Amino acid sequence: MQKEVMFAGFGGQGILLSAKLLAHAAMNQGAEVMWIPSYGPEMRGGTAYCTVIVSDRLIGSPIVKNPTHLVAMNRPSLEKFAPVVKSDGVVMINSSLIPVRSGRDDVDELIVPANDAAIEVGSVRCANIIAVAAFAARSKMVDLEILRECVKSQFASKAKLIPLNMAAFDKGLELAEGK
Repeated sequence: MQKEVMFAGFGGQGILLSAKLLAHAAMNQGAEVMWIPSYGPEMRGGTAYCTVIVSDRLIGSPIVKNPTHLVAMNRPSLEKFAPVVKSDGVVMINSSLIPVRSGRDDVDELIVPANDAAIEVGSVRCANIIAVAAFAARSKMVDLEILRECVKSQFASKAKLIPLNMAAFDKGLELAEGK
């Protein structure tokens, strides 16, 4: 079974890192994975998006017109990509920056105030960790403990950031459960 996730937002929101963490977790589970970043020349502040394809067999093409899921960290991303998500997919909406919904009743909307929760945890810079944890918990694409280990590994060279990111990860799980 193949699933695709589009992570999208502004450059500087950790879009590519979120997608990379999910891809690493899927690889560590033995899945076939493709990680395809795309961003404008302006980087910070410009549009950034990344597609992750996870499959139990070889992936035939990196081109995805209709992703299974979407993680939207800003409104332009939601407006651009939500209409093309497959029915029954998860659409995670960062409600801290997006005051609207997808307008679709055939998808599972996961409303997460990622930026607000990140500030509550200790730094707005970990909003992407909250988002990827919440998305992973709802979509069940990867094992959450494997994803947690990938987050720890990502910050191993900056060990002082691990507790903050683990708190963000746990907050994302809570938000996915509606707590």
